[in-house]
Amino acid sequence: MGQQETIDVDEVFRVETHGIDPIPDAERHGSAKDLFWLWFGSNLTFTYVINGALAVAFGLSFWQATAVVVIGGLSFFAISAAGLSGIRTGTATLVISRAAFGVRGNFPAGVLNWVVSIGYTIVNTVVGTLALEVFFAEIGWQSGTAGRAVALLTTLALTFAVAMWGHATVQFAERWMAYVLAAGFGVLLLFVLPGTDTAAPAGAAPGLSGWSLAFVVMLAGPFSYLPMPADYTRYLPRTTSLKSLTWMGALGGFLSSVALGIAGVAAATQTDMTDAVAGAESLLPGWFQPLFLALVLGGSVTNSIITLYSSSLNLQVLGIPWSRARAIVISAAVTALGSLAALFLTDFTTSLLSFLSLLIIVFAPWGGVFLADMLLRRCHYDADALHTGSTGAYWYRSGYHPAGITALLTGMTFAALTCDSELWTGPLVAPLGGADLTLLGAAVSGLTYWALTRRRVAAYAPAA
Repeated sequence: MGQQETIDVDEVFRVETHGIDPIPDAERHGSAKDLFWLWFGSNLTFTYVINGALAVAFGLSFWQATAVVVIGGLSFFAISAAGLSGIRTGTATLVISRAAFGVRGNFPAGVLNWVVSIGYTIVNTVVGTLALEVFFAEIGWQSGTAGRAVALLTTLALTFAVAMWGHATVQFAERWMAYVLAAGFGVLLLFVLPGTDTAAPAGAAPGLSGWSLAFVVMLAGPFSYLPMPADYTRYLPRTTSLKSLTWMGALGGFLSSVALGIAGVAAATQTDMTDAVAGAESLLPGWFQPLFLALVLGGSVTNSIITLYSSSLNLQVLGIPWSRARAIVISAAVTALGSLAALFLTDFTTSLLSFLSLLIIVFAPWGGVFLADMLLRRCHYDADALHTGSTGAYWYRSGYHPAGITALLTGMTFAALTCDSELWTGPLVAPLGGADLTLLGAAVSGLTYWALTRRRVAAYAPAA
């Protein structure tokens, strides 16, 4: 009976007991198809509509902006493939990255990733709350502080309840919410696409600046997932193939992000999308507008669920001596406080978004090193050493991997020099004609790591 209880631990509506500890083979279950629904559902978020509209605002034509949206969607192939590390090790991404940076060297990125996860969860919570508040008003509820408070509590409850239950419930919720959201957003496309103006926007060509900013906006979302793909593959059987894993997850993220991105591009050719929710709503018939607001809320919740869940694993990586289910209370509390500030302090929301956009300087290079290390090792790791600290193979020099840290700093330097954001403009932006090349920091750090370690880093060969 005890063995049965252990095997059944990852069940829907039962609190998951595992955290970053390796998942035993006896408890592995599911298939690559689960990843399709996970990434499809979590990316049915209105954020991609906003991103598509921004590409047009940067001066791109309908077809140019659509091309950027499609290329951004293709990045999910890399995100999905990175999940193979979870199958091989049975643990979370930010544990596996200790192999690239060292146990201590991995800590700063872990802190920043938790900040980013909570930051984006706050942004999604605020978007969902505001949509629900308007929905309440349209169905006859009183607006004001009371309505906003109820909307916030509802949004937080929907997100926290699912994430707290754990892995199986997250996958279950993402699948069933995907069915509803896909149908709703499909209707949205039917209303928005027919009126698209495919002619080039008035004015001159967007130039290098417009193109680079559009790519940064479109790729920043997928890049933000790099510290978490293994969180959702660690329960899959070891026999799961790289091909099926990559295609299922990538198709999920690609289809939802591209469809909604194109909706944003199409909407921006027809109306003012400065306020994206109001702009999109103006293109819809009156009867569908309340349903549209419900879609915005649902998309915010599906995206927040996976970031909040991963944040609880992240806290364990940082050394919080609590179970995953208890650690998530910290993330939920900070999210609630941040959401309150964002809803009642406008400047806070603007500052938070600017801060999150600036952190691409860290996470693009971090992703480059992590992916390069994964390729060099062919996704084979000493799973025990990832958890053994100073006695393990990934302790390197006093807990730091010199090559990983050097490559990360090199990529960060390049990204900082070429970044064009509200809080920081790099000195090379003007000479480059206004281009923002922040994302190329991933290529710089990845190539640097490869040059420093190609003859030293080898795939771990597990015992027969």
